[in-house]
Amino acid sequence: MGMLDSVATRVAAGATVRFRPTGNSMVPLIRSRDLVTVAPVDPGAVQVGDIVLARVAGTVYLHLVSAVDAAAGRVQISNNRGRVNGWTGQARVFGICTEVEGTARPRLDGKLRQAGT
Repeated sequence: MGMLDSVATRVAAGATVRFRPTGNSMVPLIRSRDLVTVAPVDPGAVQVGDIVLARVAGTVYLHLVSAVDAAAGRVQISNNRGRVNGWTGQARVFGICTEVEGTARPRLDGKLRQAGT
């Protein structure tokens, strides 16, 4: 189990998690080793441009929502360099990035999942 798998498990259980992901696929939104905060999300509320923690084809990513198919209950996940990871069901969207290096991400109203829901 990788680091993002562990984070996904904790976020899916309702925890807000701060960690430092590695890699350059999300530059300039997230740089390697930036401190990010991910909180549980209402997956039905995510929109294109949100950074989410999601499992796509067995791999957990902290990537962008690049498309939403609400009728089918799924979202498309991509990095910030144009690579599409694929479509995943809303049940596999665990959390949303709320902060990067202490700076709040925009458009979070109504997206955070409340404890016990």
